[in-house]
Amino acid sequence: MITAEDILGKDFARDGVDMDGFQKQARSYAIYKKEFKTVYPTLGLVSEAGEVADKIKKWLRDGDANKEDIAKELGDVLWYVAILAEDLGYPLSDVALMNIDKLDNRKKRGKLRGSGDNR
Repeated sequence: MITAEDILGKDFARDGVDMDGFQKQARSYAIYKKEFKTVYPTLGLVSEAGEVADKIKKWLRDGDANKEDIAKELGDVLWYVAILAEDLGYPLSDVALMNIDKLDNRKKRGKLRGSGDNR
């Protein structure tokens, strides 16, 4: 299994990957034109999410899966989320904290189940 330390070195990976540090490093790999800001990462995000879904579909069909391949696709999803968040002006850590806050609020109100953004 590949670890963050294998890729990023001991100093970066010692306490896990810092979300904002990941976002900053992810930006260094972005090569799309500025006029496609938000559009390019959105299209990439749904494309990569589809690749994750396809691997899960095949897992259901075949009964086995290469979980590391799925994790790599999840990394691609994370890259696009990080870039899209930055294009929208948000540090990735803020997006994560907003999500936890939203879920915590739903849990306190007994609304984890159901549908809709503002339940």
